[in-house]
Amino acid sequence: MPFFNGRMKQMGNSKFLNWDKLLLILLGALLVVFYSRLVPSGLGNVLLAAVSIIGTLPVLLSAFRSIKEKRISVDLLASIALIASLLTGEWASAVFINLMLTSARIFGDYTEAKAKAAIKSLLKLRPDKVKVKREGKILDISVREVRVGDMVVVESGERIPVDGSVLEGEASIDQSSLTGESVPVGKSKGDKVFSSTLAVSGSLTIRADKVGENTTLEKIISLVESSQNEKASIRTTADKFAAWYIVLTLAASLVIYIVFQDMNLLLSLLLVACADDIAIAIPMAFLAAVGYAARRGVIIKGGNYLEGLTKVKTFIMDKTGTITRGKMKVEGFLIYNGYSENELLAFAGMTEFFSDHPVARAIADYVKDKKIKFEKPLDFEEKPGKGIASVYKGKTIYSGKVKFLEESGIKITPKEREDITRMQDEGYSVTLVGYEGKLVGILNCADEIRPHVKEIIEKMKKFGVEKVVMLTGDNEKVAKRIASEAGITHFHANLLPENKIEYVKRYLSPDSKVAMVGDGVNDAASLALADVGIAMGAIGSDAAIEAADIALMRDDLREIPETMELGLYTRRVARQDFWIWGVVNALGLILVFARIIGPNGSAAYNFVTDFLPLINSLRLFNLHLKL
Repeated sequence: MPFFNGRMKQMGNSKFLNWDKLLLILLGALLVVFYSRLVPSGLGNVLLAAVSIIGTLPVLLSAFRSIKEKRISVDLLASIALIASLLTGEWASAVFINLMLTSARIFGDYTEAKAKAAIKSLLKLRPDKVKVKREGKILDISVREVRVGDMVVVESGERIPVDGSVLEGEASIDQSSLTGESVPVGKSKGDKVFSSTLAVSGSLTIRADKVGENTTLEKIISLVESSQNEKASIRTTADKFAAWYIVLTLAASLVIYIVFQDMNLLLSLLLVACADDIAIAIPMAFLAAVGYAARRGVIIKGGNYLEGLTKVKTFIMDKTGTITRGKMKVEGFLIYNGYSENELLAFAGMTEFFSDHPVARAIADYVKDKKIKFEKPLDFEEKPGKGIASVYKGKTIYSGKVKFLEESGIKITPKEREDITRMQDEGYSVTLVGYEGKLVGILNCADEIRPHVKEIIEKMKKFGVEKVVMLTGDNEKVAKRIASEAGITHFHANLLPENKIEYVKRYLSPDSKVAMVGDGVNDAASLALADVGIAMGAIGSDAAIEAADIALMRDDLREIPETMELGLYTRRVARQDFWIWGVVNALGLILVFARIIGPNGSAAYNFVTDFLPLINSLRLFNLHLKL
């Protein structure tokens, strides 16, 4: 609101909020006294006039500033109505206008306070004191004194003050302050931990990697603060509409006065048209929605991106880390030459156990989950890009690609070769295991697809998405299998990062908004290029938080349709505000021209009905969506 924002630049929020509350009580009490005839009418008019003039001065000042800045504000229309009321001696009307404007300012303060509530609650999560190990001693120091590289000690029940890596210990960490997830996450040596999260049980020694304003918590606070200044297009439309509305109202008022020569009619018209409700109701709706999302681990950089998400027709998704988890998983196996399942998995465990290759880790984890026992190999050799050889009972076990096993003397029959080709055609990564010149079996691995992806995409389409496109650097066969499982009909394979940018450009259109979903690191350029960039699992990733318009702190694809649902609900509330405002003003004008209400009645009518769109927007502060 122009008047509210102008004063906020000069003086503190609480001072003027207290003044507005005092003025509201005074104005309300005066009206009660006046209409109850508790004082003589002459004295009542003097009191009303005095308070009206006091309340009018800051509105006139705000209107003057808006004219000086070549803006048309609601305060301009209010100033004209106030001056007309004072000149005609309609003191009660002037008080009603001031009552309306004061109430609007208080609502503005309330909106700002509610929007900042999430920030204040996050700030409270920062511990003031921190325990650090320095020179063999544990010291209690201020959080502002922690340096990068310090060893921070966190005990059970304490909050983690830095972003860092676990050096020692194990603990169950509640990350709900950042991600919104209610289930604690286990952390041990090598894991990343983040500021403001709570050690529910256990204790940790953490190396501080990021401190102060560089922590994830501080970046989120900064984003939530800056998001309050971003206007949704529906809010911008409301601003433009209000400007035209004011001009048309003033022009119509002039024509009506020339035609009817009736000052009471003119004043009644201005009092009905003088509305500040729509200027606050729509920003209130979007600020509430952005704050609601932030409390649940979805950081939206402004109401314009929330609204933009609801208009997206094409969703472009990176495969790895978005549609899939980016983690290989054993999908199945085949056994040959009389070997048993236990023997195949034991041989696979012996060869893959010591390797850090993603496929080897997937096989090792699979063997571990199956509780297969195996002996540690006597010797181990890994040939990058080919396979692994390990010695068992004086003989060598081989695992890896077809060519590697053949070069190692393992014979592969036509039937076995046919099975290998079929699995590869289906998009699987194939690992062969051979022993004593024969093929023991084949394990087929694949990047693990996220659960419920198909249902999530179907839900997005219900919200207006027309096309979902998958981009991947994998080969055509792998891409086809993943796309089929996810219910995606459009995909592009064998892409380099720069190729992905070209495809985003290809789908961009003035008539259709495009959203890009990625991890925010490899896809940062593509996220920035799209109309709406969404980063998955952004917690701890500066690149993701900076590049994306919407950052999902949790690594959960379900949050996309849920955020779309929030955006649609908010747009619906904002449009309802428009309709309420329009209907109420139309009815008020009918009452004025029918001579049912005069200046005092018009002011009272406007004061009462101004609360309707504001109350409608207040619903967003008490949402109970799934998000």
